[in-house]
Amino acid sequence: MTKKRKAKKSGISAGALSGIILVMVLAGAGITGTLALNSIYRGPYKAYTQHLLETMEEGSLQYKAAGLFYSQAELEAIRNPQLAEEEETPTASESADKDAIEIIDLKGTTFEGKLMIVHDPSRVFVACNPNMDSGAPGYSVEKYIQDNNAIAGINAGGFEDAGGNGNGGTAYGIVIHDGKLISGRPNEFTPVIGINNANQLVVGDMTAQQALDYDIRDAVTFGPVFIKNWDVVFETGRHPGLNPRTVIGQRYDGAFLLMVLDGRQPSSFGSTYQDIIDIMQQYDAVNAANLDGGNSTVMVYDGETLNTTVSIKGDRRVPTAFIVK
Repeated sequence: MTKKRKAKKSGISAGALSGIILVMVLAGAGITGTLALNSIYRGPYKAYTQHLLETMEEGSLQYKAAGLFYSQAELEAIRNPQLAEEEETPTASESADKDAIEIIDLKGTTFEGKLMIVHDPSRVFVACNPNMDSGAPGYSVEKYIQDNNAIAGINAGGFEDAGGNGNGGTAYGIVIHDGKLISGRPNEFTPVIGINNANQLVVGDMTAQQALDYDIRDAVTFGPVFIKNWDVVFETGRHPGLNPRTVIGQRYDGAFLLMVLDGRQPSSFGSTYQDIIDIMQQYDAVNAANLDGGNSTVMVYDGETLNTTVSIKGDRRVPTAFIVK
């Protein structure tokens, strides 16, 4: 009697297949992990990466992971910038860079605008109506610039503007100028956008007295706050429609980001809050907040209005402006 031979099974055994799948999963996890680390250590948010590298503990897991993307010499240079400063004396051109003001054209799906980068934070101040709350009208941003021997500026805090006919005479919330409260009450709790005596942008809800106690030299009231210590603190889902916007932010290196986005025009409908957040993150803002926009949105530089204002009359009267001396 002839025995039947069993046909050989073709293909891969179940065990081998499982092994291949496991290898693929591990490889995928490795690629994903590498991409995640790359976004942290070599990603687009350079200020965040620099802060992380400067503050991480030597020998920590984070430090070892950073070693995958930087040489030891690069890490030491980033973590100890004062050593590089001691070794190199800045040239005249390098010194001039800190005094530079950059103007960048912005364009999105629904908006056009301008971003002004002021590299020296000590040049940015709040100018205000000298007759604040007296009923006397405020000034245009251009006049604030002229009267303070400045070079540039944007509109700043809010004001009473019934029917869009306000004259900038009465500020909304508080105004601090040169370390003194010139509008509002000491115990008034309000969103504050200010600059302290260390030339750092301070944003958040507080009383006027708290702002003074925090050594804030100049401040206005408006909002919302978008970014605080690199974190987006604006509540999702609260995005209004497309409008003209005025925004202030600051990078980790101290440079101020002054931005206007046009709106209510055929060529620029306006921007959302998410548009603002995206741009501020793109330019490495540590802190960023909304200023009074709408019909008041304006940016002036060297005697020229850089954006297209909503009003055909141009630069409105406002109670306050962030100016660059």
